[in-house]
Amino acid sequence: MASLLRRVRPQTPAETANVKPTASDAAPALIPANTPNSRDGRPRPTLATLPPEIHLLIADHLTYPDALSLKHTNRHFYYLVDTGVALKVEWLMERRLLHLECPSDSRCDLGSDLRFCRGSVRLLMQRRREHIECESRPGLGCLIYGTRTCPHARKLKTRARRWMRARLGHDVTEWTPMRWVLLLLVALVPLVLGWVWIVGLMFF
Repeated sequence: MASLLRRVRPQTPAETANVKPTASDAAPALIPANTPNSRDGRPRPTLATLPPEIHLLIADHLTYPDALSLKHTNRHFYYLVDTGVALKVEWLMERRLLHLECPSDSRCDLGSDLRFCRGSVRLLMQRRREHIECESRPGLGCLIYGTRTCPHARKLKTRARRWMRARLGHDVTEWTPMRWVLLLLVALVPLVLGWVWIVGLMFF
C-alpha cells in the first residue's frame, strides 16, 4: 500500500531536484530521414521531392560527368538535366586548364551523349569515378570532392590501377607493345610449368 501511495503521490520540488537525468533525457533520439516530422506529421523532403526549379539550380552547378550521372537516374531527371554542347565544351576546357588528358579531335563528337562517350571520353569518365586522376601530380588534389587530398587515390587498389594504366596504355582497346609482351608471358607460364613437371618426372 505504501508503494502504491508513493507512485500516486506527486513528487515535491525537493524530491525532483535530487533526481538525476538519464541518458535518454539528456540527448534526444536521432530521427531517421524517412520518418515523418513530429511537428506537422509530414515526411522530410528528399532530392526527389524537391521542386523542379531546385533541380534545375542543382543541375546548373554540376560538371558534365555529374550531370550525366544525374540525368540517367530516372525518367524525370533524364528530361530535366541538360548535357548539351556548352556543358561538354566547359568540361573539356576545365580538363585542359588542369593539364589532364583530353580526347583527340578525331574521337570527340559533341552531337549527343552516346557519340560523345563512345570514344576516349568513356575511359576518362571511368578514370574519374575510380579517382585515378586524383593527386596524379603535386597540388592537384581530389577532382571529385574538390579537397586538397584524396583518400581514395592513396589506396593500394587505386595505385595499382594507375600503375597498370600507365604501363599498358590509356585506352583499354589500344594494344600497346607492353601489353603484347605481358600477354605472351601469361601464355608461356603454363607451358614452362608443364615442361618443368615433365623434366622432374624423367630425372626424379
